Amino acid sequence: MLEFKLQKTDGRTKARVGLIRTDHGTIRTPVFMPVGTRGSVKAVEQRELLEINAPIILGNTYHLYQRPGMDIMRNFGGLHRFMSWPRPILTDSGGFQILSLSGLRKLSDEGVEFRSHIDGSYHFFTPERIIEVERTIGSDIMMVLDECPPYPSEREYVAKSIELTHSWAMRCKEAFSSSAPYYSHNQFLFGIVQGETYLDLREKSARGLIEADFDGYAIGGLAVGEPAEEMYKVTDFVTGLLPMNKPRYLMGVGTPENLLEAVERGVDMFDCVLPTRNGRNSQVFTSFGKLNVRNAGFASDENPLDGECDCYTCKNFSRGYIRHLFSVNEILGLQLASLHNLRFFISLMERTRSAILNDRFTEFKNETLYQMNTNKKEEN
Repeated sequence: MLEFKLQKTDGRTKARVGLIRTDHGTIRTPVFMPVGTRGSVKAVEQRELLEINAPIILGNTYHLYQRPGMDIMRNFGGLHRFMSWPRPILTDSGGFQILSLSGLRKLSDEGVEFRSHIDGSYHFFTPERIIEVERTIGSDIMMVLDECPPYPSEREYVAKSIELTHSWAMRCKEAFSSSAPYYSHNQFLFGIVQGETYLDLREKSARGLIEADFDGYAIGGLAVGEPAEEMYKVTDFVTGLLPMNKPRYLMGVGTPENLLEAVERGVDMFDCVLPTRNGRNSQVFTSFGKLNVRNAGFASDENPLDGECDCYTCKNFSRGYIRHLFSVNEILGLQLASLHNLRFFISLMERTRSAILNDRFTEFKNETLYQMNTNKKEEN
């Protein structure tokens, strides 16, 4: 079983800190996980990820299955060795990507048939096949195959969907339990709670997974278009059901505010493409809000992106220089902005952890959000 040590719980909220121990290192929670979909965090190299203290990154099963493919992955001995990453890796099962293909996929009780978005070839993923693929990738934490209903969906559709997701999860658990890692490190399996915004369906999904005793539990199907208040309500409800002694992962979330609100509701792990996607589009996150560094007002600005940030970008380069890089389409601009954004998100969770340990999480959250919202600069 995955070793998760709960170190402290906030006295006024559900916020908590813990340690997740894997063979590739210990993950201190709450934690933000950079997204490396295809075995690479966009515009940021592995050395830099280590320098900004990224404790774990994500890979995506669907995309890695497509390219480079499992023969190459097996030949290299798994994703850690393939991409020269020494720390833990979590892999999404690829269910979200497959099911977002719309007309290119067909769902059944057995699994999901889909056409590759690359060459149109046909493939079939069963829960058993997903486990085999994730074993081949060699991630430390594996996710079960699930269906993520679009928002909004009719209750009848969601009810059927969680039955399918539960069936797939049980088959994933059986395939996982009856197989062994392909490489020299342990792997662990998380279940995914679905049910859209229907709380009774969320409860049904959660209780079924808890009974199966997974290594950890993810909350899926949020941050897909529902109002933030609904996301927080569902998150709070589901964490109230999940066991205290297992990690909780809110998938695909989100903004700095989303992270702090979810930590308050008992979430341990997060991932999102926002830091790198927004960074590549010249938007940076700072302690006083967001900045669009293409703004002409920064042309002669000698200040760093964020004077409170300890990243390489902020220690060495001015807003004016980074604006220049974007203005002349230099790739370095994308790299420096993405690097800063990732460090900002990772640092936010480090500071959140410290605040919980020092019994001042609520004060820290309120101060941080106030500073971001009241002192923010022009974003456009």
